[in-house]
Amino acid sequence: MSSAQSERVAVRKSIVVQCDVERAFDVFTRQIGTWWPTQTHSIGGDKITEVVVDEHVGGRVYEKHSDGGEGEWGKVLVWEPPAKFAMTWYPGHDDTRATRLDVTFTADGDTTRVDLEHTGWEIFAEQAPEHSKAYDDGWGTVLGYYTRLFD
Repeated sequence: MSSAQSERVAVRKSIVVQCDVERAFDVFTRQIGTWWPTQTHSIGGDKITEVVVDEHVGGRVYEKHSDGGEGEWGKVLVWEPPAKFAMTWYPGHDDTRATRLDVTFTADGDTTRVDLEHTGWEIFAEQAPEHSKAYDDGWGTVLGYYTRLFD
């Protein structure tokens, strides 16, 4: 897949939340388990007891299950509170099928703009557009849960 094709299938979402940048970052990362729709957008579904983001580059992002198991979502690539968080993304797969998720937080008066970019779909070759489309829809749903915390 060419870089132009990869660019076309990149998923980009921008939202504005009614809080300062520090809180927006904290809720998105450190409190992810309080808003993420784990029943529908996870590996473990109703077995999930916690979602964890290790707060350093190389740390894991994963869910803990009530039966003692875990499901890894990816690894932290950038940890720059409160401005930027990035990770590989491969929930339910191994890291050979990883895409990249970048989330930036920009203060705008008493609100914060949150920009999400999900790239790396070329790993899926011809299926890249289908994967990208599914995540475009999915991120819209997931971010809806995040923004409701600030309404």
